[in-house]
Amino acid sequence: MALFFLTMKVLFIHAHFDDYEFCTAGTFEVWRRQIGKDFQAKVIVCTDGKAGHHQLSRDETSRVRLEEQLQSAALGNYKFEQLKLPNGKPPREACLQVDVPLLAALWKAIRDFEPDYLFSPPLPNDTLAGIHVDHVAVAEAVRKVAYMINVPHAFTPEYPSEDSASKPCKVPVILNAYDGYMFGENAFDLAIDVSEAFDLMAEMSWCHRSQITEWLPWVGRHDIESPTSIEDWKLTLKRRYSKRNAELGLSKLPMAEFFTVTAWGEIPTLKQIKTDFPKLITPTEIEHELSERLIRWKI
Repeated sequence: MALFFLTMKVLFIHAHFDDYEFCTAGTFEVWRRQIGKDFQAKVIVCTDGKAGHHQLSRDETSRVRLEEQLQSAALGNYKFEQLKLPNGKPPREACLQVDVPLLAALWKAIRDFEPDYLFSPPLPNDTLAGIHVDHVAVAEAVRKVAYMINVPHAFTPEYPSEDSASKPCKVPVILNAYDGYMFGENAFDLAIDVSEAFDLMAEMSWCHRSQITEWLPWVGRHDIESPTSIEDWKLTLKRRYSKRNAELGLSKLPMAEFFTVTAWGEIPTLKQIKTDFPKLITPTEIEHELSERLIRWKI
C-alpha cells in the first residue's frame, strides 16, 4: 500500500473504556493488515472508568474496566494509555471538565506520540441531538488544544521542560468518529468498509463484558439485551452496524465506520485522504462535497 507518509501513526482519544471498539477499531485493523509493521496505533481513554456499573463499587468498576481494555489492546495490538492529569490522577468519569489540567494532559499525550491522524468524538451543534457529557468534553478539549500542539511552552507550567531549544512537533490531521450518543446529528465525510475485520472487532468488544452483558443492558437506551455468548454478541453487533448505516441513509452499504474531517489540525488534501485511508466506500456526492470543502480550507 503506497502511503502519503512513509509510516503511519494513528491516535484515538475518547472518554471511556470500550469507546474505541465501537468507533474506529475496524478501520485501525484494516490499516494494520494493509500496512503491516509500519503501522502504529494508540488509544487514550480520558476518564477513570468508575461510574459505569450498577453493582460493583467505583474502585472495582475502574479496575475491571481497565483489565478489559488491556485485554482488548492485546488482541488488537495497539498501545493503550489511561490519561493522567498533571497531578497523576485520571479525570473523573461522568462529569469530565474542560479545564487547564485536561488540556495540558492532552497536549503532552499528543506531543509524546506525534500521530499522523488523530481521531476524537464530534461536537454537536443541534440542541435536539443526544449527547454524552464526557464525549462532548473530550471533543471540545481536543479542538481547543489542537492549535497548541506545536506551541512548545503552552503547558510548561504543568510539564516543565529541560530543553533549551524548542523542537517542532507534528500537527496531525484530526477527524471525528461517529458517536452513537449523538443520535440525530451524526454526519460523515468518509466511510470505511470494515467487514473483513468484524470477527476481531467482535472479540475486542467482547472483552468489555462488564459493559455489554451487565451495565449497558441495565442502564438502557443502547438497544442491547444481555448476550450470553460471543455468537449472540456478534448478532447484536451486526444489528447495531445496520442501524448505524440506516441512520446515515446508507442501508445498502456493507458494515462501515464513519468519519468527518475537521480543520482543527493539519488540513489534508483529498489525494492524501484517498492515498492513506483503506477500503473507502464513500458515496460519490459526499466525496465531492468533502473535496470542495478541503479546497476552500486550503485557500
